[in-house]
Amino acid sequence: MKTWIKRTLIGLFGVTILVGGLAACGQRHHGWSGAQVSAEDAAKWRERLLERAGKELQLDAAQEQKLGVVFDKMREQRNALVGNTASPRAELRSLVSGERFDKARAQALVDEKTGAIRAGSPGTIDALADFYDSLKPEQQARLREFIDKRGRGGWRS
Repeated sequence: MKTWIKRTLIGLFGVTILVGGLAACGQRHHGWSGAQVSAEDAAKWRERLLERAGKELQLDAAQEQKLGVVFDKMREQRNALVGNTASPRAELRSLVSGERFDKARAQALVDEKTGAIRAGSPGTIDALADFYDSLKPEQQARLREFIDKRGRGGWRS
């Protein structure tokens, strides 16, 4: 395949991912926008998560604490990914507001988001590993079962 065709396809793929990501961030999901989640909402979500997971997996106090760390790390990662963008749609609109697509700004956005993921991933992975490794084999099996059923309603069997 010719070099210019490869570059064009890679560029289109990158733009598609960027536009899809920004559009997804702009969608409202269960009442939360793509912007930063308030500390109060995050605390409510965290408590529901800990309560439900604690019940379903029969977690002990140490395991619940480790799951809380996982939630906190994932929230930090999400906030870093969202950044201080108040409106992801406006960010997307700014890329296509002129006669030409703003490739430099699009690349800057991609670099910003991948940098945020790269910076926060080790801590998040460590927290997930610490939690998973603390589970008993039957709890690990139950968690895998939940992951397998996730698209079909999770634990609502």
